Amino acid sequence: MHAAVATIPAEAKLAPPIAQHVWATRYRAAASPAGPDASIAATWRRVAHALAAVEPAGRESWEQRFHEILEAFAFLPGGRILAGAGTTQQPTLFNCFVMGTLADSLGGIGRALAEAALTLQRGGGIGIDFSPLRPHGTPARTSGTIASGPVSFIGVFDAMCETIQSTGARRGALMATLRCDHPDIGRFITAKAAPGALSHSNLSVLVSDAFLAAIRRREDWPLQFPPSVERARVPAAPLWQSLLRASYESGDPGVLFIDRINRLNNLGYCERISATNPCGEVPLPPYGACDLGSINLARLVRDPFTPAARLDTDRLAEIVTVAVRLLDNVIDASPFPLRRQRDAVRRARRIGLGITGLADALVMLGMRYGDDASLAFAASTMRAIRDAAYRASVGLAEEKGAFPAFQRQACLDAPFIRALPADIRDAIARHGLRNSHLLAIAPTGTISLLAGNVSSGIEPVFAADQRRLVLDAEARPVEFVVTDYAVQLWRDREGRADALPSALLTAAGVSGEAQIDMLAALQPYVDNAISKTITLPETRNFEAFAGLFERAYDQGLKGCTVFRPAARRAVLAPVPSAGYPDCPVCAEARASGS
Repeated sequence: MHAAVATIPAEAKLAPPIAQHVWATRYRAAASPAGPDASIAATWRRVAHALAAVEPAGRESWEQRFHEILEAFAFLPGGRILAGAGTTQQPTLFNCFVMGTLADSLGGIGRALAEAALTLQRGGGIGIDFSPLRPHGTPARTSGTIASGPVSFIGVFDAMCETIQSTGARRGALMATLRCDHPDIGRFITAKAAPGALSHSNLSVLVSDAFLAAIRRREDWPLQFPPSVERARVPAAPLWQSLLRASYESGDPGVLFIDRINRLNNLGYCERISATNPCGEVPLPPYGACDLGSINLARLVRDPFTPAARLDTDRLAEIVTVAVRLLDNVIDASPFPLRRQRDAVRRARRIGLGITGLADALVMLGMRYGDDASLAFAASTMRAIRDAAYRASVGLAEEKGAFPAFQRQACLDAPFIRALPADIRDAIARHGLRNSHLLAIAPTGTISLLAGNVSSGIEPVFAADQRRLVLDAEARPVEFVVTDYAVQLWRDREGRADALPSALLTAAGVSGEAQIDMLAALQPYVDNAISKTITLPETRNFEAFAGLFERAYDQGLKGCTVFRPAARRAVLAPVPSAGYPDCPVCAEARASGS
């Protein structure tokens, strides 16, 4: 038996008030066969028991192994798993879904809206490609009426998210996408220009390689609907500039490099992708779902803040192996809002194992976020996770069978699979894979709070101390003052409440370019994608901002999103005691109750 990751009791790790609040309002089960969760320890036991129950043999052993990585906060399953596994309410355990292909008819849109409502009601966010809808101003085929266009229907789905949110604290979320050659692309780009517009939706333009080439060559760009029928031509560069300007001003739209997404898709031989989950880390086919969990790197640093500081790579590999099995079991343990979702998910058995606490781990190791050493560490760590995850999936395929859509040679020919070590490729050729995809890096905002306010996902540390707004069980905002996990460890070590580790570099000090470099260091080892918002200071001018999306494309990313504090309301603000003024955006949010 391996050594425990941590020796302090699980209860003690929930000491920060915000962690207690998050557990009580988001993840504590009110109803399960064992009764309401009495503590976080009961939550871990409930989840471990429910996911081990689908094992054909050795359930008690797997329950114990699942419990070990959960109770130490070394592995953090997605929020739907924590909230729903083993409860009597039977919500879906998948955080998000991509809905079916929209039909360009009122009846088809109505059916899609009904399916979206059922999915949102069961706790899943949704992604929808609105490209199949005819552009604004064109005649409808049968009724003779004039089409209102995809943007108007995004508003309908956005209102559905608002309606479903009103029934509970979990926010309904939509990722809306549109092709860069759709005649309504200009309307889509500016759809969130007005304050409060489409407040439950993220927008992403499906940017093709051809569009980027036309921009750089200063060529005209065809607008088409259907995709084979040209309706107009516009200069590509000004269209691109309008997208950049909208993103700079409002934070939307982001971009998805859709040709690269499909070219690198392990299932490119049998599916096409045109949408993602709401945060963008899992590109999905129609009716696909994201099954997420994150390894907490901050819990795996040994001898932090010393010359001997190191990541426990042996323990990391052990956790990956157990976590892959746990996430694979979610597919069999979870109910689905729709039968088509069940069929699509079980056909591919996608999972998304990622990381959180990266920035805190860097601080504890004495590395500054964005420096060459930090990029090399992140890349080598993700490479190790990739290899351990694929080896675990091969082992599961040998034990339980490969995912149903597996085709040996087509899979081995996929670019991501070709880049794996030879021994893993040989093992795939012999036994197959249990999961078509294994890796995704999610935002992990709320589960990172549960783990003691570790830095979320691969984001830099926002601030040593910060104000944070979170919702209570009635969806009312509650403000907490929180301290970053690594900073708190340092202060405990030094015995000073204001001490800061020398390697700490907060988000305000990390350039947009350095953030893209971090993404680029990780993406080669992630078969799905990465959710990482490029955060910029409000004072960054447009000219300095304008090259970031192209930089992301040139460095091999699958998408990019940016955020400036002026663009949207914030839920984070450095506290005055840390040397920062009070945040006017948070003050506005507090005053309005949002």
